[in-house]
Amino acid sequence: MFDLVPSPLDSILAFVVVLGVLVFIHELGHYLAARWCGVHVEVFSIGFGRAIASWTDKKGTVWKVAWLPLGGYVKLHGQERPEDVPSDVRALWKPGQTFHEKQVGARAIVVAAGPLANFLLAAVLFAGLYGAVGRPTTPAVVGEVVAGSVAESAGLQPGDRIEAIDGAPIARFEDLQRTVSAAPGRSLSLTLRRGGEALTLPVVPEARDAGGGRMTGILGIRGGAVEFEPMGPGSAVVAGFGQMWNVTTQTLGGLWQMITAQRGTEELGGPLRIAQMSGQVAQLGFVSLVSFIAVLSVNLALINLFPIPILDGGHLLFYLAEAIRGRPLPPRAQEYGMRAGLALLLALFIFATWNDLSHLGLFRWVAGLAG
Repeated sequence: MFDLVPSPLDSILAFVVVLGVLVFIHELGHYLAARWCGVHVEVFSIGFGRAIASWTDKKGTVWKVAWLPLGGYVKLHGQERPEDVPSDVRALWKPGQTFHEKQVGARAIVVAAGPLANFLLAAVLFAGLYGAVGRPTTPAVVGEVVAGSVAESAGLQPGDRIEAIDGAPIARFEDLQRTVSAAPGRSLSLTLRRGGEALTLPVVPEARDAGGGRMTGILGIRGGAVEFEPMGPGSAVVAGFGQMWNVTTQTLGGLWQMITAQRGTEELGGPLRIAQMSGQVAQLGFVSLVSFIAVLSVNLALINLFPIPILDGGHLLFYLAEAIRGRPLPPRAQEYGMRAGLALLLALFIFATWNDLSHLGLFRWVAGLAG
């Protein structure tokens, strides 16, 4: 289905598959938690708008797939505040199965279950890949030497396997990067193997500004081919959860760098970027597509946990305030919070879409027409 260069149709199909999996698991988390807490679920929808297909299960939940695949929702029974619902509608509520009458802890569990399901999905996908094909690792082997770089001046060559730096063993290319980046302008002793010969080369990493007044060391080499380390079921599960945690911390670290102006915000992308990347990743094969879904699942979980009203994190913030105060926040405070959250989300969406269009070259194309 996927060619070397993804067509718009390929990207759209891949995007629908990727987003559909993520949204389904997220909403399934809300659904299962609601059922566990005794809340009736009225609607489980993948997508928005008019339903393409729908059916009703034995519990009375309407399951549907809608035509606009940009999200989904779970409609909980009695989710609205009683004062916001007409009396004739309240008369149809099922006692003991409405969301609003549950304790604040139960409501928080239902809301938090969506993001937690996405975290769990990422861990399961990573674990499945590690168990099936092995954990991808990049050995500390020089794949390419950048012309005019410090590495070229020191005599490094493609194929060199770096075994130690200043006597400390180096197993993966990531270990090499971490050690070098922490030593800008400082002399290092590389122990490497070239063919069957052991060599020691002195090198001084180039110091470059990493933003925020922080310097980082650069050698000017790129890693070689990725290798896959076989893993047993138990080790794969542990490594899967570990990789989920690594992606989480790296994502939060990158976001903090953007907030503190240590990193540019042009990397923020929206649906257009995700659609483009979905098509490109799908061409690389099933393993790459599953890894991409796992990473996006972590990002979706984190986004939903941000303390922004309308998002799950905003609702959890309201519930925290309710637990501390012993009663819900005043309706007016909640309404203003929702309005502010909606405005912030719209601003972020517009900004991300602007980045997407810039990344796709739309503005350069328009400038070319004008010029």
